Amino acid sequence: MTNVMDKPLLMFALSFIVLSLSARFGASVLRRRRKLDEDNRDEYNIIEAATLTLLGLIIGFSFSMAISRYDQRKNYEAEEANAIGTEYVRAALLPAAEAANVRALLRTYLDQRVLFYTARDEQQLRQINARTAQVQTELWAAVLAPAAAQPTPLSALAVSGMNDVLNSQGYTQAAWWNRIPIAAWSLMAAIAICSNVLIGYGARHDNAGGILRLVLPLVVSISFFLIADIDSPRGGVIRVNPQNLTGLVESLSAH
Repeated sequence: MTNVMDKPLLMFALSFIVLSLSARFGASVLRRRRKLDEDNRDEYNIIEAATLTLLGLIIGFSFSMAISRYDQRKNYEAEEANAIGTEYVRAALLPAAEAANVRALLRTYLDQRVLFYTARDEQQLRQINARTAQVQTELWAAVLAPAAAQPTPLSALAVSGMNDVLNSQGYTQAAWWNRIPIAAWSLMAAIAICSNVLIGYGARHDNAGGILRLVLPLVVSISFFLIADIDSPRGGVIRVNPQNLTGLVESLSAH
């Protein structure tokens, strides 16, 4: 299920196929077993309208959840850039040799953070994470040693800034792991299937009715595609662009 949510195009194709078959099931199997009488049409319309309304609400809530998580990832990208840039300036508070070492490590760390946002291959991502953890250890040791040797308010400020750099990466990783729960996807899919079964059951058997049976599967599939695309940090077309981190790289290169 998780792999499908990370591939929006596959999500769209599977959704359209399943929902189209659900509408056909309602139009053929259910109608042959029990035809919809005109006496029961009013009750059917009420159930159909309530089901479609519930489906629309759940899709709307899921879209809102995906947007909020996307905005959160964007905000943490900006906070990471600010934390790294601030610590790069604060490194001047350390002795000259240690300051040069910290700034060199920060530039290396910054390159790894840009790669984290642009990588799509799992193996490459594991290498980036391993390298990031190694550089984090080196960064902390680089500011801790001079601060321990000469504990001053200025060195403490440099240590505090490095703590913000490391924390910002943890917040970013947590935001990328924060996805729409599988249970929510399952419930949304179940209601979508029920809605399409009802649409097929109540549709006419002429050509117009056959075309109308495809409208709801198409619309819902597009909605699922959009939600999955926004909610997927790496698999979708809509992704967080590390523009703040990239801008910081250019700024430090010019400096």
